[in-house]
Amino acid sequence: MTTNSLNVVLFEPEIPQNTGNIVRLCACCDCKLYLIGRLGFSMSEKYLKRSGLDYWDKVEIIRLNNFEELLEIVKDNNIYYFTTKAKNYYTDVQYKKGDFLMFGPESRGLPLEILEYGGENCVKLPMKEGLRSLNLSNTVAVGVYEAVRQIGLTDVLK
Repeated sequence: MTTNSLNVVLFEPEIPQNTGNIVRLCACCDCKLYLIGRLGFSMSEKYLKRSGLDYWDKVEIIRLNNFEELLEIVKDNNIYYFTTKAKNYYTDVQYKKGDFLMFGPESRGLPLEILEYGGENCVKLPMKEGLRSLNLSNTVAVGVYEAVRQIGLTDVLK
């Protein structure tokens, strides 16, 4: 499934405000948003709606039950798995239209079995040693905008 945009994947997100912020980002960058598995909130929560503002109708949101359903959709596109456990940096890969950028839940990140599947497509953001992680919505924004920069803003936002 090739798209004219990027795809953001949240695996079991826990904090509604982060997901709402990511909805806004997806709207502004023409990304589809995939939500996989159990959510740590209701899609009707006021914090989710408030942080997403009036962008909800500008984003295609796809709900999936599990990672396997995502693999059926991805086909020939790449999935990049964002994790603090990667050896490669998010700037070490060449993004293209239709790629999927996947992020784990705020409290624990992507499960080991998904990271093992991801192999060399696991990427990280640089951080000071000894610190655990960045905020999810910040991490998604950094990843999406690097992909947009590489692909070319006008190509992504057509």
